[in-house]
Amino acid sequence: MSAAAAGADTMAPPPPAARGWSRLRILGHALIGLWALLGIALVAYLISAWNAEIFTKYAPMYLQGLWVTLSLVAISILCGAVLSVPIAYARMSKNRFVSALAYGYVYLFRGTPLLAQTFLVYYGLGSFHAELADIGLWVFFRDAFNCALFAFSLNTAAYQAEMLRGAIESVPRGQWEGAASLGLHKFQTMRKIILPQAALVALRPYGNEVILMIKGSAIVAIITVYDLMGVTRLAFSRTFDFQTYLWAAIIYLLIVETLRYGIEWIERRLTRHLKR
Repeated sequence: MSAAAAGADTMAPPPPAARGWSRLRILGHALIGLWALLGIALVAYLISAWNAEIFTKYAPMYLQGLWVTLSLVAISILCGAVLSVPIAYARMSKNRFVSALAYGYVYLFRGTPLLAQTFLVYYGLGSFHAELADIGLWVFFRDAFNCALFAFSLNTAAYQAEMLRGAIESVPRGQWEGAASLGLHKFQTMRKIILPQAALVALRPYGNEVILMIKGSAIVAIITVYDLMGVTRLAFSRTFDFQTYLWAAIIYLLIVETLRYGIEWIERRLTRHLKR
């Protein structure tokens, strides 16, 4: 064999390794198969246990409860967004007293369960019925929905304030300095330069907060608010049919998945210029 032939044999690429089934791959396929079987079993159960009479009777109530849930979450998210702006600004303040107050608010509402906060508002403020009636606030707090709205708004404001603060502080300091060199006022810098960049950073955390609020809103059924879960509990108490809870679970899942895909679509639209 010539030297050239020997060199060619040496430089030849090695044969491709056979693709085997590793343990992780087998486990992944097994889990996917298990989820598929569970989904098929759930569909089969719903078909076999389907009761047209129950569905006809309670479907309008489920729609009404769904509207209550969406209204509660939407209004509390908007109110929390408004409250989060001054709280985030106070957290970033150089005044230690103001910053400490904002930190205490965030620490309190993020460190205690939303259920406990809702109970404190609903049952706790009821102990001050006379005092609230004297200043005209009992008209608002005597309604369980309003109490839930108040508690949810305070809770989500704390989370949104930290999201906003973190997003603003993630913007490089050079953006502020560049805006100042152009003679822009701080308010103009914040509105036209900082917030648009911070919005991209905070979009996904905000979406997660909305999803968590959707799922957490089920606790208001305990304080007699007939949201989606409240209607579900009522339907089960009258029929003792387990599929009433399955309906609620499916509706919650559809809401969460719709929000998740919507947030991902918005993120792709806002960041399409970064992928070019």
